[in-house]
Amino acid sequence: MSTDAISEIEGDFSSLPREEREVIIRHGVAFRLSDLRKRLFLAESKVRHFEEKYKSTLDQLDLNGIPDDASYEMHEDYIMWHHWDAVVHKAKQDIDSLQRIAQHGLHLREVADVGY
Repeated sequence: MSTDAISEIEGDFSSLPREEREVIIRHGVAFRLSDLRKRLFLAESKVRHFEEKYKSTLDQLDLNGIPDDASYEMHEDYIMWHHWDAVVHKAKQDIDSLQRIAQHGLHLREVADVGY
C-alpha cells in the first residue's frame, strides 16, 4: 500500500467520531489477538513436535551443534525449528503489545450496551 493511500486512510479514520474510532480499534484488536493466538498455538505445537522428536530443545541443539552424523531430515527440521521458534517469539511480542491496548477495556456505558 502506498504512503499516499495510508495517509488518506488515516485522514478518513481521524475524521470519524471518537466513539466510532474506539469501536473500530477494540474490534480490530480483538480480531488480531484471536489470529495471533491461533498462530502462537500452531507455532508452539511445531516447536514441541521437534523437541519431542529430537529429545532436545533448540537452545541445547544450538549450544551443542547438530550431530556430525545428522540426517538430511534433521538439517531440514533444524531450519524449520528455527523458523517456528521465531514465529513463537514474534507472536508473543505482538500479543503483548496488543494486550496493552485491550487492557483499556470497555467503558461502563458499553457494558450496558452488550447486555451485562
